[in-house]
Amino acid sequence: MAMMRTVTQDELGGPEVLKVVEVERPEPGVGEILVRVQAAGTNPVDWKSRAFGGLQARKPPFTLGWDVSGTVEAVGFGVRLFAVGDEVYGMPRFPHFANGYSEYVTAPARHFAPKPAGLTHAEAAALPLAGLTAYQALVDIAGVQAGQRVLVHAAAGGVGHLAVQIAKAKGAYVIATASAAKHDYLRGIGADEVIDYTAVDFAAEVNDIDIVLDGVGDEYTARSALVVRDGGHLITLPGPAEIPAAEEARIKSGFMIVEPDQTGLHALTALVEAGRLQPTVSATFPLEHAAKAHEALATGRTIGKIVLTITE
Repeated sequence: MAMMRTVTQDELGGPEVLKVVEVERPEPGVGEILVRVQAAGTNPVDWKSRAFGGLQARKPPFTLGWDVSGTVEAVGFGVRLFAVGDEVYGMPRFPHFANGYSEYVTAPARHFAPKPAGLTHAEAAALPLAGLTAYQALVDIAGVQAGQRVLVHAAAGGVGHLAVQIAKAKGAYVIATASAAKHDYLRGIGADEVIDYTAVDFAAEVNDIDIVLDGVGDEYTARSALVVRDGGHLITLPGPAEIPAAEEARIKSGFMIVEPDQTGLHALTALVEAGRLQPTVSATFPLEHAAKAHEALATGRTIGKIVLTITE
């Protein structure tokens, strides 16, 4: 019986509930592939799921993790997209649990795409969930166009730093909100204008915005609605939030959940290979230190992404 290491939890709670155990290695089902995970990205939804059970309020035990990059170890019946030895990355099964904090995962083949050749596994693991969130919001929902004004909140974070680059690659004028210490970084990845939200009210600084990508939520959402032009888009990520009825009537607003998306992964890869998109990995932790990764993740002060390195 083949075994593997995985991170599991038996109760909801803080980072201390995460523990590494050995379990039986899964086998791919029909239409699935088995991936030997070399790196797994972390996201805010990870610690929220650890503490509260995720979008479906699931009770433990379960294993966290959706962002994975690795190598195909086996293919299930009927799979022709990939072969053993192929390097792949993806965000399988979201929002259902995918067990990404493991040495091996199984998932439908079309939840993966070939790993961008120019990225390390750690960099590739930083890309799927945050990158697909930004791409689906900006491109699929809002249809970002050259010359449009795009406002990205929490712009130096996981979704935000990729959204800045995607919007810029599409020809938009990008305005980012972040603390002053992150301004040089954001200008370096393409932001045209950066606002220190700790010093000024962003809603008093900008107007006539075509698209707002709101990674903060709550009162930021209501204030963001004020700066969106008539017919513009306000997309919020942390959860549904109320905005004034008058603003809701004149703009397109709502909460979105990212979905597994092979087409979107190919689009992200194309941007990477064109030199227009580069995920930032601010820290890596071995699988055994998943709890420390979660402590860093929960501060909300990270630039880019935190990644677990699992196998060489």
